[in-house]
Amino acid sequence: MKKKNKTVLITGPTSGIGLELTHLFAQDNINLILASRNKKLLLKIQNDILKKYNIIVNVYPVDLSKSGSARKLYNFCIRKKIIVDYLVNNAGFGKYGLFTQTSLNTELDMIHLNITSLTELTKLFGLKMKKRGFGKILNIASTASFQPGPFMSVYSATKNYVLSFSEAIAEEFRGSGVSVTTLCPGPTISGFQKRAGFKDDAKMYNSLAIVDSKQVAQFGYNKMMSNHRLVIFGLINRLSILIVKFLPSSFKTYLVKKVYNYYH
Repeated sequence: MKKKNKTVLITGPTSGIGLELTHLFAQDNINLILASRNKKLLLKIQNDILKKYNIIVNVYPVDLSKSGSARKLYNFCIRKKIIVDYLVNNAGFGKYGLFTQTSLNTELDMIHLNITSLTELTKLFGLKMKKRGFGKILNIASTASFQPGPFMSVYSATKNYVLSFSEAIAEEFRGSGVSVTTLCPGPTISGFQKRAGFKDDAKMYNSLAIVDSKQVAQFGYNKMMSNHRLVIFGLINRLSILIVKFLPSSFKTYLVKKVYNYYH
């Protein structure tokens, strides 16, 4: 009897880390459910994957920054009778600027996408995984999770939530057959910077810390498959997080403000 392929649900699969993860799962003959607000890109990726790999690829256009969107995605999987074995909560965005000058609606969408939808999807699919006794969840946080981020205040706060939430439920799932991995990338070449409002000639693009999204995706994929809980990509990022732990809070936030202002 032929072994049935497992299935992964990936949010935000149209660029950067999400797109690279899509290909990594496909290479391992894992069926895909891809969710993004960009229907045109989703269909293109679906077509590209189907040409290269003998797997099933479902796409679901949805804007996960809107209320009720995560439940719609879950219901889609239920209607299709798809068992989700792996969940990758990759979709997210940030916005650069002074809190008093940035758009409130943009930030509320950010909170919904980065926090609310991630929590809903983790709850809905995590319950199913626990009942079956198997599942792997990969939540994408950030090195911004570890300290407040002036000029990126709401984004940093949302990623701090992802880190704290994911570490807590990883412990709750202990012994259940379900693992939760939190991946914390640093600056990564993707569409994130453009959407956040970084300039095309921003110094960040020449930083020693910035890396290719393919490297981060491979690292995160390997760690997820081996059930690691918290993983930080890159020696520079690990050292910087270690250092800031010992800094006074006021100096830490001042330093982060200077770094963001310089790299913008």
